[in-house]
Amino acid sequence: MINHPAFRDAALLFLRVALGVILIAHGWDQVFMTGMSGPEGTIAYFQSLNVPQPEFSAWGMAVAQMVGGAMLIAGILTPAVAGLLAVLFIAAGYFAHVGHGVFVQDGGFEFVLLIVVSLFIIVVFGPGRASLDKALTRFS
Repeated sequence: MINHPAFRDAALLFLRVALGVILIAHGWDQVFMTGMSGPEGTIAYFQSLNVPQPEFSAWGMAVAQMVGGAMLIAGILTPAVAGLLAVLFIAAGYFAHVGHGVFVQDGGFEFVLLIVVSLFIIVVFGPGRASLDKALTRFS
């Protein structure tokens, strides 16, 4: 039966791992592939979007994606991390994507919306049993 706790926990684990890998890849790209500085860098891109404090925001978003993605994969402080990342992605959607329609190929918000909804699922349902959150609460 699909409504079995083991299936739910496996689905939450797959969701956490997929999101974590995607977030780490995006943060890595912002820092190491695109780079933070220079005319084509992430900070310049944030400046072009009129993001407040673009240098702080660019570094904050990249680090949050990499560290938060790793924490999602491991299942550490999962609901709090997912909630914080959801807020960051809502801000990213507002500054970078809403004015471009729905479709990602046009710079739209569909990918950001999918990330936010996925993070919301983790906030609501938690990390599942296959997580360090669950393992550590077993000893309290």
